[in-house]
Amino acid sequence: MCLAIPLKITEIHEKTAVGEAGGLSQSFRIDFLPNAKIGDHVMVHAGFAIEIIDPIEAEKTQQLYEEIFHAVSN
Repeated sequence: MCLAIPLKITEIHEKTAVGEAGGLSQSFRIDFLPNAKIGDHVMVHAGFAIEIIDPIEAEKTQQLYEEIFHAVSN
């Protein structure tokens, strides 16, 4: 099973961006989202941003992933 992860874009370098969530940073491609900008929340799957999402929805999704992580790590 593959999951898309919500990240907030903190840097953009041509077609590569850096996003942050939960204190961790990740590099990914933004080829599919030419209008993406710093501060946007995006869903990242397999190293590619696939959708710009609402910041509130990004936060809800991040909280859900954290709940799942804590449930399975105990």
